[in-house]
Amino acid sequence: MEGYSQTPKEERVKILQSHLPEVFDEGKIDWEKLKATLGEEVSFANERYVLNWAGKSDAFRVMQQPSSATLIPCREESVDFDNTENIFIEGENMEVLKVLQKSYFGKVKMIYIDPPYNTGNDSFIYPDKFSESKEEYLRRVGDKDEEGYMTREGMFRKNSKENGQYHSNWLNMMMPRLYLAKSLLREDGVIFVSIDDNEVHNLRLLMNEIFGEENFVAQIPWRKRTAKSDVPFGVSQDYEWIICFAKTEGFIASIEYNGRKYYETPDFPNRPWRIHDMTTQRSANERPNCFFTIINPKTKEEYPANPNRVWANNEETFKEYYSANRIVFPGDYDFLNISKPVLRYWKEDDEKKAGENFGKVAVSTKLPDDIGMSQDGTKEMTSLFDTKVFSYPKPVALLKYLVGIVSNTNDIILDFFSGSCTTAHAIMQLNKEDGGHRKYICVQLPELCDETSEAYKAGYNTIAEIGKERIRRASAKIRIEIEVEQAKQKEQLQFEEQPIEIPDLGFKVFKLSESNFKQWREIKGSNKEEWKQQMLDFLNPVAKNATTDNMVYELLLKSGKSLNSTIEHHSGFYAINSKELILMLESATQETVDAIRAEHPQKVIALDNLFEGNDQLKTNTALQMRDAGVEFRTI
Repeated sequence: MEGYSQTPKEERVKILQSHLPEVFDEGKIDWEKLKATLGEEVSFANERYVLNWAGKSDAFRVMQQPSSATLIPCREESVDFDNTENIFIEGENMEVLKVLQKSYFGKVKMIYIDPPYNTGNDSFIYPDKFSESKEEYLRRVGDKDEEGYMTREGMFRKNSKENGQYHSNWLNMMMPRLYLAKSLLREDGVIFVSIDDNEVHNLRLLMNEIFGEENFVAQIPWRKRTAKSDVPFGVSQDYEWIICFAKTEGFIASIEYNGRKYYETPDFPNRPWRIHDMTTQRSANERPNCFFTIINPKTKEEYPANPNRVWANNEETFKEYYSANRIVFPGDYDFLNISKPVLRYWKEDDEKKAGENFGKVAVSTKLPDDIGMSQDGTKEMTSLFDTKVFSYPKPVALLKYLVGIVSNTNDIILDFFSGSCTTAHAIMQLNKEDGGHRKYICVQLPELCDETSEAYKAGYNTIAEIGKERIRRASAKIRIEIEVEQAKQKEQLQFEEQPIEIPDLGFKVFKLSESNFKQWREIKGSNKEEWKQQMLDFLNPVAKNATTDNMVYELLLKSGKSLNSTIEHHSGFYAINSKELILMLESATQETVDAIRAEHPQKVIALDNLFEGNDQLKTNTALQMRDAGVEFRTI
C-alpha cells in the first residue's frame, strides 16, 4: 500500500503502457521505439542483433578485474580431508570463480547451476555500483556481523519487478559468472542452467553471446509440479527449463555416436575404440558353453562367470578376440573403471556397420518419467533432516540423470550456486551405482537463513551450513546402504558378484578469504601515516592471521595446482605433487636447501624473510637453484 497519491504523469504512463506495451523497456519509455511505433522515421544507432542492457559495460570491467583472494582449508568442517577429492567452497561465487581460474582452467567436464530466477520476490547479490572498492561497497550496503558474515540488509536485496533496472540487475549478476565459468570448462565440456519463465528469454540470448549460438544443445523442459488451478489467466506454470550449451563442437561430437564414448590411446594410434559388456542375461543352464573362467594371460588373474549371467561368447571365441586385441582387462588403462574383462569395439567397424546413419541418433530433450519434481526434492531433504530446512531443492534423480548422460567416471562437475548441494548428493549416488570416481566442486555463499525459518530454528545459520550438513548426511546414508549390500553378498557364493566399492564420500571444505600475504592485499586508506606503516609491514610479507597450512594452499592455487594436489611435509619444506613445486615456509638453512635440491623440483617458492640476516645464503640458494635448472622465487 502506497502512502502517496498518484500523479497525473503516472496515470498517463499506465494508460500508455496498457495500449503500447512494446515501447516500454524495464518499465521506462524507449522513445525511439515509441517514435517507430507511431510511424515516424527513426534511425537506430549502430544497428545489429545484440543483447544490451544497463550496466553491461561495467559488468565486463568487474569480470576482468583480477582477484587477490585465496581459499583457506577448514579441516574441522570437512570429512576425510586428506583422502577425499570432493570440494565444497564457502564464499561469494564470482570471486571464487576468479580464484579457481589458474588451477582449473579447462578442466571441468560439466557445470550445473540453479541460479536465482528473478521472480520479483527473491534476493540476490548484484554489483550495481562498479567503480567503488570492496571496502566502500561494504560500508555502503552494510557491514559484517560479529561472526564475519555479511548482514542480510547489506548483501541481499529484493530485486522487485517495480525496479527500474529489473532485468538489467539480473543480467549484471549472471553475465560475468557465466563468462568465468566457461573458461573452466574443458573443450568437450557442457553447462546446464535451470531457469523459469521470468528470465528464460534473456538467459538464452545471454548464453548465445557467451557460448556461441552454434553451441546451443537443448532447452529441456522439466515438470516441477502438478497443475494448479488458482493461477493468473488460468494457465498453470508447471514447467521450468534447463538450458544446455556446449563449450565447443567437441562436446557435440562426443555425444553424437549413439551416446557411445570412444577412446584414443597411444597403443592404437588413429584407431579410436569403445568398450562393451561381455556378459549376457542368459544363465549357465541356458548356455553351459559360456560358463567358464576367463584368465588374464598377463597377470593370471581369474574372472569366473556368474551362473545367472554368463559370458556372451564361448571360450574359443574369447581366445580369438584376445588374439585380435579386442579384450580389455581391469588395470589395462587407468582411465577405465572396470571390474571384469570387456570387449573392445573399433570405431571404424561401427561406422561401417551403421553406414550413413552413424552418429545420427540424439538424446531426446524429454526427460524420463521418474526424474522427479520439486516435491520429491523436498521429501529427500526432509527425510535427511527430519524437518523442512530448504525450499524447493532439485530432486537427486534430475541431477543424477544430467550428470550421467554427459560425464565419464573420472570427470569434475562444478556447481557454483549449490544451495542445498543436490549436485553433490547426486554425484555420490551415481558413483555408488556405476562404480565411478566423479568429483564435485560445490560453491555456496554463506547466505543467512531467515530467523523465522525451520532451518534457523534447527540451528542452521546459513545456506552453506545446510549444504555441508546435507553432504555429511547423504554420504552417511550411502555408506550404510553399501554396507547392507556387502552383508548380503557375504551370504551368497563368492563368485556371483564382484565386491561393491565404496565411492569417495568425503569432502574438503575451503572458505574464501583475503590473501595471507600483505603485498597481495588491498591497500586501504589515504593517510600518509597509514601508507608508511604499510610499507614497514611489507618487511614481513606474511599477514598477522596467516597459518602455514593456509599459505600452502594459497601458493598452490596461485601456482596453478589443483586443490587435490598431494602435499608432503618434509623437514623445513612442503613438496607439492612430488617434484612439481616445493614451498619453503618454515626455515632456510643450507641443510634445507640441500634437501630440496636432492628432490630435483621444477619450482621452489620461499618466504623472503626466512633469509633475513643471511644474504649470502639467499644469493647462494638462487645460484644453486639456477644451476640445477630449478625456477626459484621469493615472496
